[in-house]
Amino acid sequence: MPKNIFSRAQSRSLTRHHKIAMAGVATLGAAAIGFSAVPSGASTKTTTEAAQPAAVAYSNQQIKDVKASVTDQMAGASLKAEQIAAKKKADAAAAAKKKAAVEAAKKKAEAARQAKEAASRDAKRAQAKKAAAKSYPNNLDGWIRESLDVMKKHGIPGSYDGIKRNIIRESSGDPKAINNWDINAINGIPSKGLLQVIPPTFKHWHVPGTSWDIYDPVANITAACNYAADKYGSMDNVDSAY
Repeated sequence: MPKNIFSRAQSRSLTRHHKIAMAGVATLGAAAIGFSAVPSGASTKTTTEAAQPAAVAYSNQQIKDVKASVTDQMAGASLKAEQIAAKKKADAAAAAKKKAAVEAAKKKAEAARQAKEAASRDAKRAQAKKAAAKSYPNNLDGWIRESLDVMKKHGIPGSYDGIKRNIIRESSGDPKAINNWDINAINGIPSKGLLQVIPPTFKHWHVPGTSWDIYDPVANITAACNYAADKYGSMDNVDSAY
């Protein structure tokens, strides 16, 4: 057989075998690749179906949910603002109520103070009225007692006995008594009244609230006692002409 004929025939034969072998190798490689991509324990079943892309679902529900969330947040913020405003209003009301209570307490205290002062004034007026309404007999005892009350108001010392003792010595209890013979009479200023007071002394030591008549028994006694208190400490300390 000619060599070249064998070679062409062999070449055609090898080529056909090679193609079969190559197809097998390709198949085995694809299978190996498929096996290597399958995780351990997973099914090794192969499929010729092409992988399909995952379907993406579109819905307007998500948009609604977002809108609802925003609305809820806005509602929550509005509610919080309302709560803050309500708290401020409540605090302001409480502060106003407290201020009103303080003012009411001040007014009550002031009213109580004024009432107390008014009561005190009324008591003093009543006491003064009572004292003014006090009556004294129109005699030596009454004159001395009335003089002692006047002297007490003005802080002039003296006692009933001390006054009476000096009255008896000076005038024997005669409110119209006058001395026309001593040095005072010679000088034109005779001593007058129950305690024989000269006019200048009576005028200087006159006690407010009594008569300006030197012969008035109460006015004469209080003026004389006022003078004796300044010069001797009290009419009680006088035992002779003074």
